Amino acid sequence: MKKNILIAVTIIASLCLLYWGIEFLKGVNMFKPANYYYAQFDEVDGLVEAAPVTINGFKVGQVREIKYNYENNKIDVMLAMTPKLKIPHGSAAHIESSLTGAATMELELGAGPDYYKVGDRIQSVKVSGLVDKVSTEVMPQVMGIMPKVDSIMGGVNAIVSNPALQTSLYRLDAITAQLSNSSKQLTQLLASLNRTVPGVMGDVSGITSNLTGASGNLNEMTGNLKTLPIDSTVNELNATIANIKQLTEKLNDRNSSLGLLMNDKALYDNANRAVADLDSLLIDIKQHPKRYINIKVF
Repeated sequence: MKKNILIAVTIIASLCLLYWGIEFLKGVNMFKPANYYYAQFDEVDGLVEAAPVTINGFKVGQVREIKYNYENNKIDVMLAMTPKLKIPHGSAAHIESSLTGAATMELELGAGPDYYKVGDRIQSVKVSGLVDKVSTEVMPQVMGIMPKVDSIMGGVNAIVSNPALQTSLYRLDAITAQLSNSSKQLTQLLASLNRTVPGVMGDVSGITSNLTGASGNLNEMTGNLKTLPIDSTVNELNATIANIKQLTEKLNDRNSSLGLLMNDKALYDNANRAVADLDSLLIDIKQHPKRYINIKVF
């Protein structure tokens, strides 16, 4: 008998622990006291048991039970609230839906002097949630934008499928490669300049000092030129130029002997033939010297 009693107690304790564990996973703490209130709704889309009850985003309770009322075809929701909370008359409960489909019970406190008693039914109101606002306000605007988006996408597809765009991209790749190569060459040039600029600057300093010395020499030369007889030199130069001009006229005159020597083509041809004959004679002498020089040894 003791063994049977022990087995029964163990089974009952296991069932209690299982029930407590399931309720705990739902968020219900059976060892924590709570005040129960009720609310009635026409629809509870997304609202489930153990959903939080909040006031201004702060959790003050949770949905304990949801049942369908067959008498008035409405849905009764049991709310387990913290005992410290006092709900004044004029308060209202409504369901807040999120984009993920989950819903919470939002409680708006009234300003009445009296308070609801435990077990009373709280007034419920229907408030457009986020999903409702999206469907009633945002979606019509989105549907109005869709034709424009379709036309824009058509234009984008036409641009993308245009062969000129692919050709431009290929050219852009080539230009990018050329710019990269030019950048490398510019880097190498700058590195070379960094190595050669100090030497160049030293050379520039030397050239500057040389120019300073040359400037002094030029000043001295200028002083010397001032002492030269430039007028007499210019007169002699003009006379020399006149003599050269007369000589040039005589060279161009075909009646003079110098003109005939300079302008006679037959004389030029005869001179060329004589030079050619002399050249062939010298070549023949080099090749056959015995024909022209005989040396006898006694």
